[in-house]
Amino acid sequence: MPSAPETTPILEMRGISKTFPGVKALANVELTVYPGEVHALMGENGAGKSTLMKILSGAYRADAGGELRINGEVIHIDGPLSAKTKGIAVIYQELSLSPNLTVAENIYLGRELSAGGQVDRARMRAECKGVLDRLGATFGPGTVVSTLSIAERQMVEIARAIHANARILVMDEPTTALSSRETDKLFDLIRTLRADGLAIIYISHRMAEVYELADRCSVLRDGSYVGTLTRDELSAEKLVKMMVGRDLSKFYKKDHDAQGSRGEVILSVRDMSDGHRVRGCSFDLHRGEVLCLAGLVGSGRSELARLIYGADSRKTGTVALDGKPVDINRPIQAVDAGIVYLTEDRKGQGLFLDMTVQENINLQVIGRDAGKGGILNLKKARVRAVDAIKALSIRVAGPIVEVGSLSGGNQQKVLLSRLLETRPRVLILDEPTRGVDIGAKSEIYRIIDDLVKAGVGVLVISSEMPEVVGIADRVLVMREGHIVGEVGGTTGVAITQENIIALAAGLAHPSAPAA
Repeated sequence: MPSAPETTPILEMRGISKTFPGVKALANVELTVYPGEVHALMGENGAGKSTLMKILSGAYRADAGGELRINGEVIHIDGPLSAKTKGIAVIYQELSLSPNLTVAENIYLGRELSAGGQVDRARMRAECKGVLDRLGATFGPGTVVSTLSIAERQMVEIARAIHANARILVMDEPTTALSSRETDKLFDLIRTLRADGLAIIYISHRMAEVYELADRCSVLRDGSYVGTLTRDELSAEKLVKMMVGRDLSKFYKKDHDAQGSRGEVILSVRDMSDGHRVRGCSFDLHRGEVLCLAGLVGSGRSELARLIYGADSRKTGTVALDGKPVDINRPIQAVDAGIVYLTEDRKGQGLFLDMTVQENINLQVIGRDAGKGGILNLKKARVRAVDAIKALSIRVAGPIVEVGSLSGGNQQKVLLSRLLETRPRVLILDEPTRGVDIGAKSEIYRIIDDLVKAGVGVLVISSEMPEVVGIADRVLVMREGHIVGEVGGTTGVAITQENIIALAAGLAHPSAPAA
């Protein structure tokens, strides 16, 4: 990133406001981006990030009074095409490619080359090969997009932007659907583009990505500009305080007494195995404790949870509640016994996105209120939904709003509220804060803490080490399908990232005394 103060910014947004009917989405927001830098844009869902980028991309028109400059010159963006001609490209989380077309046809979409009155596909393939080679693509210009992986399709989007001479590239949550290896490749590509002088605006909820990539980071909160930090100034404490207005020390909710609230064993799992990914796992979960399952991706954490819940078939293993064996072969048997499971894939396996908040919350319990002849009591269902919205601080206009229109964090809280309506004794949470903003994370931690204080046993699977350290009373670490160790609790070993990773990676068993 150019460090000299006399360097001209490639992009300046000054005094940008946007008003929708009854809502002030942005109020005098500022953003300055330099060529050859990765500029992270952070904030909670609803902070105004998407609105600001839609103004930049021409999808929205800002209120009068603001100013937008490129290379020091005031410009006006009248629509998406206008933004593209000024070198602005946006790669959204939901990719906008045509899967039935080839890579070359997608790159040239809307500006096709022609010869003799027909589309010149051969020339298009030849002329976009250079940009694919520059990006290190392993596929050719004639490849049909539907045959590509998500990561490869993302590369096609980037190739299209570069081929159109984009100078400002906006990337909105680009790693959401990528594996760790694909994410590493994307980061290498971003560094290459930065070295070539592109300005990259990077939107992400994941702090680790911001630490790794960002030269500077600007934060929005409630539609207002809070400030900008340089790489040297970046820290979790500063970012959290800027985004949510409170210190990191108050972020993780752990008001319960880890020892005092812990009761007798509520869930006992013995010799659980599926004959493939999970091998002979045994553990106990106590009332009033948060027990975390940690480990590297592929270690078998989610698979173990699904076996306990009856979502997958087990080869061996038993489950007991309060010391009494329970036969669980299907999820409905687990729910009836008092065990509920929050899936890591809320959109694919958890929620019905085209149904309302009220319908989703009541899905598993609405039969409880049915009258004679199975007639549903919609009045009680509405009361239950309204109460859940208030209890879990779900940000929604009302219970009849479709779940698909909500932010990730609010969708997660709707799914969680559905599970809580079954009044569980054991709550299994698989990546409970994946894809949600910091404010929603903090609220989910508060909900977990309240449940533990009420005597519920909570089993959390998480890939975020700070989250595990922040909320866990004990941590079981898995590696290659086995539970290989434990930290916290009565082990005398501190719950630290270093101790957890030592077990997960098969290093020497940690022996540091607990703090």
